[in-house]
Amino acid sequence: MELSGDYTFPKPPQAVWDALMNPDVLAGCIPGCRGIESDGPDRYRAVATVRVGPVSGTYTATVALSDLDPPNSYTMTVEGSGNLGFANGTSTVTLTPSGDGGTIVHVDSDTQVGGAVARVGQRMMGSVAKGMLDRFFGCLAESV
Repeated sequence: MELSGDYTFPKPPQAVWDALMNPDVLAGCIPGCRGIESDGPDRYRAVATVRVGPVSGTYTATVALSDLDPPNSYTMTVEGSGNLGFANGTSTVTLTPSGDGGTIVHVDSDTQVGGAVARVGQRMMGSVAKGMLDRFFGCLAESV
């Protein structure tokens, strides 16, 4: 499943970058997140509960950041599994200064989801994932 989106922030790229690199801010904005903890340099472990239609499950994920170019871009790789299946994916996040002193964040993601949650919610997966991405960046914009 491929997803992309553009999100506008009223703050400069460095402020947005700092928020994106702060596990406490991220944990507060990721829908269903129960916590994020460091698992080494630029690596994190996260636990989240995800609901797709009538099905919900708890997932444990490893998140690795690479190709860091502060405050311009990075790549994030997620490998997660839980009681209802798995979710693995890679996202490229690019921060671009906007003309008004703010920032435009562009996200390109390619994710694979399998197991019961994918079978039951196959038709809804794209809209649920996009909704989660929109909620995350909406919360982040309020936090910056």
